[in-house]
Amino acid sequence: MQNFLSEIKTTVKNLLSRKGRTFLTILGIIIGVAGVIIIMSLGAGAQSLVLGQVTKLGTNLVGVLPGKSNENGPPASVFGIQIKTLKLRDVEAIKDKGNVPYATAVAATVRGSATLISGRESLDTTFTATDGSYPNVQNVEMEKGQFFSEEEGRAGNNVMVLGYDVATNLFPYGDELGKIVKIKIPNNNPAVTGDTGSIPFRVIGVQKKMGTVAFQNQDDQVFIPFSIGQRQLLGIDYIQFLRLKVNDSQNVKTTIDDVARVLREQHNIKNPEDDDFSVRDLVDAIKILTSITGTLSIFLSLMAGISLIVGGIGIMNIMLVTVSERTREIGLRKAIGATKRNIRNQFLFESIVLTLSGGILGIISGILISYLIALGARFAGYDWAFIISPMAIILAVFVSILTGVIFGLYPALKAAKLDPIVALRYE
Repeated sequence: MQNFLSEIKTTVKNLLSRKGRTFLTILGIIIGVAGVIIIMSLGAGAQSLVLGQVTKLGTNLVGVLPGKSNENGPPASVFGIQIKTLKLRDVEAIKDKGNVPYATAVAATVRGSATLISGRESLDTTFTATDGSYPNVQNVEMEKGQFFSEEEGRAGNNVMVLGYDVATNLFPYGDELGKIVKIKIPNNNPAVTGDTGSIPFRVIGVQKKMGTVAFQNQDDQVFIPFSIGQRQLLGIDYIQFLRLKVNDSQNVKTTIDDVARVLREQHNIKNPEDDDFSVRDLVDAIKILTSITGTLSIFLSLMAGISLIVGGIGIMNIMLVTVSERTREIGLRKAIGATKRNIRNQFLFESIVLTLSGGILGIISGILISYLIALGARFAGYDWAFIISPMAIILAVFVSILTGVIFGLYPALKAAKLDPIVALRYE
């Protein structure tokens, strides 16, 4: 035990005598370990964000997207590809209680960019065109006024509900109810020819502050009746997204089957393999998203682990240089009685201490950077949890020590095999 402590003391003394070289030697280990800690923390934070977003929506929702998807991935429409297979008649068929009995509310939506004009003020935001069922489906609560009704939505009345941030920016004095806000008709609307104009809307309500839900800032948008947004603003005849609220989470799977059956009848599809739509519940969405984030975290962790190998090679090279520089010292120690084991252990300990120090500094750096990222995400409005897995820290320490043993063993064995007479003559 005394010899062991003496060897450790000698090792630390040797490393501290070359502080600059020691730090540069372990830099690769610091970066590699910090990278693994950060990536695993980001993966856990992303999964917590997904779960938090789903919790806000509820577990009794079913979403319908145009385009077919397999069991392990989303449909192409998620990536911005326009698919026009869902029509308004599909929505009406799904709303029929005889077809989908457990659906308590159904809301079709289309979205687009909008330039709002109120007096001399203008604001770029997003509009969501939907119907009166939207508040029930999305659990929307009103700060002021009311959401437009089913009748107003079907009639295409020019009414508008403002998101909290939009209302604050356009009407800082809180006098928005009853005011007229215009939406500029976009130039890319195929239904519009000549100079573009604008459509006036009367503000009838302001949504309560909701933050980010389903990865969209619910406060930075406006809500208008479906027919106006679909026809007059976007100039399309299809639906981008459809969401249903089910009376009980136990009936979600049955509702999914009912919706799929109705859509196959509407689209004359006999074989489910030919589906041109995708029906998913939030549990399926969670599985897909967590699978994607988990796989991505593993892949990125492996990529970060490459720097550990690079750092280990750097340590081995430095240790070989150290053996050459201290050849006479090795010869002198052997001449006064040091064994091969003593010499081997000294250099092996130096390598392990180097990598372990790098691992500890990497863990500290990784935790600090992960915490700053979590703070930044929360500041941006996301429910991002700061999570550091104890397993990640244990793994980082273990890998650091293992790297020191693997890449320090060869220089240590080379030093132990030196002939003391040759070593004493070395210049």
